[in-house]
Amino acid sequence: MCEKAYRLRLYPTAEQKTLIDKTIGCARYVYNKFLAARMELYKAEKKSLSYNQCSAGLTVMKQEEETSWLQEVDKFALQNSLRDLDKAYANFFQGRARFPRFKKKHGKKQSYRTNFTHGNIAVNLECRTIKVPKLGWVEFRTDKLLKKFPEKILNATVRRTASGEYYVSVVCKTEVELLPSVGTAIGVDLGIKDLGVLSTGEHILNPRHYRKAEQKLIRLQRAYARKENGSKNQEKARLKVARQHEKVANQRKDLLHKFSSKLIRENQVVCIEDLSVKNLIRNRKLAKSIQDAGWGMLHAMLDYKARWYGRVVVTVGRFYPSTKTCHVCGHTVPMLTLDVRSWQCPVCRTVHDRDENAAINILNEGLRILAG
Repeated sequence: MCEKAYRLRLYPTAEQKTLIDKTIGCARYVYNKFLAARMELYKAEKKSLSYNQCSAGLTVMKQEEETSWLQEVDKFALQNSLRDLDKAYANFFQGRARFPRFKKKHGKKQSYRTNFTHGNIAVNLECRTIKVPKLGWVEFRTDKLLKKFPEKILNATVRRTASGEYYVSVVCKTEVELLPSVGTAIGVDLGIKDLGVLSTGEHILNPRHYRKAEQKLIRLQRAYARKENGSKNQEKARLKVARQHEKVANQRKDLLHKFSSKLIRENQVVCIEDLSVKNLIRNRKLAKSIQDAGWGMLHAMLDYKARWYGRVVVTVGRFYPSTKTCHVCGHTVPMLTLDVRSWQCPVCRTVHDRDENAAINILNEGLRILAG
């Protein structure tokens, strides 16, 4: 059994849209209210509030006349916002994230999460509707050919995008059929011009979706900047910018899903280099291209797909000199600048393509790590 999320495009009615927006606003209000309370208590007494104390405070807020409107929305959405706040504090103290920040009304992430209990979340594939607490039955569309929806639902996250579209991600526990075992292993060298160069010599071109759309985005953003603040025309221009950004993000995700699925289906072992994207994007000349490639997202996709389908992903250390090492004799050259795309080994005289040689070395090092 593994956890799997199904993302569905929602088509709510006007009343349902109002309730979704209200629930998102209430969840944000509760999160910010108790974040401020925890910060003030720490400044005054060097103490903090636990989740249970915050939950008790939320119950009191619902009974007060000034904040009685919190009763109108899904109770699980408010409780989960408190759980998210508690988790944010835990991540901060354990060094995994920075200190929690207040949620913005117009931020990128506008969503709330509700829990499954007593059949309050259900999916009807025949009518293409999904039942969500407080909302009732909402129409949805999906590009996946779903013949049967998993019965064991854990939770659902309702999200509103910047362009005004609505989605729900339903997390379920389900059985995923393992792929048949194959005897092949492959090394992958990630790059910018080529998204990936495989140890077999195959090059996966990088379409550079953001770079292609950059001029259009510049034009749309300039048009948005010229509109009067708060006007309807400004809102129309904002929606055009948001839709273009979402289009680029969807194109990138589609490419990475296809590339990662190809690697997982065709190989038993996938060896890939461990890149510190956070440090690499400090290079101002390459930062935009590196983020456009989506290396971190590709790593995440390979990891969970390997767990689902019984494959193995081996990560080679970022300091391993895969580019400067000859895969034939093992000689390592002291320096190799980025503009050198092919080089000749001074020992065995083999001429190497820079990226293909790196992919072969990543494969060999990954198999060595796996054997060890």
